[in-house]
Amino acid sequence: MVEFRDLLSALGEFCLYQKLLVLLLSLPLLLNPFQMVGQVFMVVDVPHYCNTDWIRAVGPNLTEEEQLNLTLPRDADGEYEQCSMYSPVDWDLDSIVAYGLNTTEKCSNGWVYPTAQQPSLLTEFDLVCDRKDLGDISQSVFMAGLLIGSIIFGPLSDRIGRRPVLLISMLGQSLFGLAIAFLPNFTVYMIFRCIMATAVSGILITTLPLATEWVDVSHRPKAVLITHCFLALGQLVLAGLSYGIRNWRLLQIAGTAPMFALFFYFWVLPESARWLVTKGKIEEAKKYLKKAASINKRTIPPELLDQLKCEAQTKSGSILDLLRKKHLLKVTLIMSCAWFVGSLVYYGLSLNVTGFGLDIYLTQVAFGVVELPGRLSCIYLLKWLGRKKTQAVLLLLAGLMCLIIVGIPEDQAVAITVLAVVGKFASCASFSTSYVYAAELFPTIVRQSGVGLCSMAARVAGIIAPLILLLEQYHHAIPMATYGSVTMLGGLLCFLLPETSGVELPDDTVTNKPQKRSTLQTLPKTDSEEKGINSEKNI
Repeated sequence: MVEFRDLLSALGEFCLYQKLLVLLLSLPLLLNPFQMVGQVFMVVDVPHYCNTDWIRAVGPNLTEEEQLNLTLPRDADGEYEQCSMYSPVDWDLDSIVAYGLNTTEKCSNGWVYPTAQQPSLLTEFDLVCDRKDLGDISQSVFMAGLLIGSIIFGPLSDRIGRRPVLLISMLGQSLFGLAIAFLPNFTVYMIFRCIMATAVSGILITTLPLATEWVDVSHRPKAVLITHCFLALGQLVLAGLSYGIRNWRLLQIAGTAPMFALFFYFWVLPESARWLVTKGKIEEAKKYLKKAASINKRTIPPELLDQLKCEAQTKSGSILDLLRKKHLLKVTLIMSCAWFVGSLVYYGLSLNVTGFGLDIYLTQVAFGVVELPGRLSCIYLLKWLGRKKTQAVLLLLAGLMCLIIVGIPEDQAVAITVLAVVGKFASCASFSTSYVYAAELFPTIVRQSGVGLCSMAARVAGIIAPLILLLEQYHHAIPMATYGSVTMLGGLLCFLLPETSGVELPDDTVTNKPQKRSTLQTLPKTDSEEKGINSEKNI
């Protein structure tokens, strides 16, 4: 019986076909950072105060400064209060000027914002004062959508295939992302964002198996991490878009519309041949394998394809295997924990871009710039340290940075931002590592279900992360202390996981011990194939 790795070796383990596939999988991820954290730049705080136009009825000739002085109380610093006003009275203007107003109340007629301010979520939907927390709540609703997407698309991808789920997810992100730019109120905005988030989750978890199941053991990290580099580039694109486009509706359109240009994927995106084999769809798998070999200018020996018929019995597996098989239960619980804490610290830092004291656009650029080496460094860290140590050390480093930030005075904005950038480096690298690690730990027939469960844990953390930021009103150190301590605990648990470096992808749920990659993977090559391989190496 032929092993799938033998077929990969024959058609080319990471040649032109696989490189084109990785590029195709990377392009949708370029736009995902905008959908996930772009709202931060749509609710930037601006000066505001209560609308007190009621006094114009008795004093139509008042200047703006006179109006504010008569109708707004001042805080301890002598600035006008932003969330309270003097209660309207039925006096004439002379009486108001002579006696003044003393009774205050919350803003009852909306707020006034700078006239030069471009429409933002904050100004258009009044996300200030008592409604200020709606911004963070909206982020949690979005993360809830990611959780729903993990629940739906993880098992669905194992059932109907990777390709259809990815195409459906891209369509959903495009349609609902564009519709958001035309919504009339904030409640509907949150509902549509939640629905769009399910599609974003489908893209994130479906690109993983397609990137890993078409390449061999040694190229798996490279395939996954190249796609994640586009997530880092997307962070830089987000900074540029948000800086250049301040109107939130136009910004939403600019961040979503490019996805429509990827609809040609319907004709060019392949299915995972490895998944097809596990489902007994041998002829369809052969079609994709032959096409891949043709593009790579290779020829798969006919005897290898003939032996593929021996895989015709369909292997069975379900999400319950992850819970009732002891070795898979251990992996599932610890990896879910690693994804949870990795997501918690990643989004905790990303969504707090306005809280580090420096210009938010400059901070976002720093976050985007540091993500690129963070993702790329994983290629070498995974090779040198292995999966287990890399995952653990990166989580410990991210948690440590958060705990150090707690001890830094709030007026040291530069020091806090530098520590946050280092934490972002470690957290994004940890996130990328967890994708590679999870893909190698879970068997093919339940890989998407396993990754889906881990993704669910990450999305629960994503829901919690913005809410933890709300605790800052009680003490500024609580959010970072929470992110740091929980993340370090998760990093320590990772040392209990098995090492998967250099191990073949498991296909069924029976295997307990990993199988090292065989050095004898294929039948003897013909002279022409050997020359082709040598020429490729020379290139």
